Amino acid sequence: MRIAIIGATGYGGEELVRLLANHPSVSIHSIHATSMHGEPLTNLYPHMHAFGDLRIEPVDVNKIASEVECVMMATPSGVSTKLAPYFLEKDVKVIDLSGDFRIKNSEEYKKWYGIDAPNKGVASQAVYGLPEWTDTDMTKVNLVANPGCYPTAILLGLAPLVQQQMIDESSIIIDAKTGVSGAGKGLSAATHFSETNDNLKIYKVNGHQHTPEIEETLQRWNESVGSVTFTTHLVPMTRGIMATMYGTVKGHTTTEKLVELFKETYHDDFFVRVRDFGQFPSTKEVYGSNFCDIGVTFDERTNRVTVVSVIDNLIKGASGQAVQNLNKMIGIDEKTGLDFMPVYP
Repeated sequence: MRIAIIGATGYGGEELVRLLANHPSVSIHSIHATSMHGEPLTNLYPHMHAFGDLRIEPVDVNKIASEVECVMMATPSGVSTKLAPYFLEKDVKVIDLSGDFRIKNSEEYKKWYGIDAPNKGVASQAVYGLPEWTDTDMTKVNLVANPGCYPTAILLGLAPLVQQQMIDESSIIIDAKTGVSGAGKGLSAATHFSETNDNLKIYKVNGHQHTPEIEETLQRWNESVGSVTFTTHLVPMTRGIMATMYGTVKGHTTTEKLVELFKETYHDDFFVRVRDFGQFPSTKEVYGSNFCDIGVTFDERTNRVTVVSVIDNLIKGASGQAVQNLNKMIGIDEKTGLDFMPVYP
């Protein structure tokens, strides 16, 4: 399958190039961005010297659609809304790494993203691509909404509890932290070295755009779920997300039972690794990989469950998960091109 990557100069696009460069079942036909046209990607990312023949091209939708079978878009919100319909009309598959097609409720999308929602007819075609929880036959899907980084870690951590209706649906609290690459490549005072180094910041309090994505997915699993408390923080590291979730248990349980539930739930999911009793993951243990590591415990004193979920925000939270979805769309082993261990230390 020939692939075009739109938005190749950002961190997400760069990681797509790295992951797909040696993929046995696809080829990177072209890479595209709104600037640096004609320049080799190595001018921007010298570590990709081995792929120096890749040059950045303009976003010419007619040319792209005539030359490839799939487009992967690592673009800002609003771009895929405009481009995806054209590619779909030309029978080109689309995997969108932005938030454009994740939220079905168009009013919620406009409220949280501040721009007009995609056409409802196009948006209705999109499958929310959380691979471990997608029941759709992906070989028949033409448009995938790749989940956000925070929602990936959070939803994988909450799914067993919410789907089994084990926790009070109104008690969910999510405390999440991300590395600076989660803010993208653009420069700003908020992500300046002197502002982030030796510092811990809370941001987008009660206003993070991933909130409706999390709530909408939880409600598809359990209609009793309402609003959740979701708070995000920026930590002085490059990669990684740690999401710590709390919920009040209905009735009573034990840590042993919870660990058993999570291990049984994800028994057949290669990329979700559940820790043993009393063990909890750290972000370094998934660094540079497509794994999501989860630890869970129960506090008898408060009758609350605590779930800790960690991912690499650029891999499992973005480009790696996009490749995982691509593999399922092609109909090959979802681990293809992704079954490498994390970088450690």
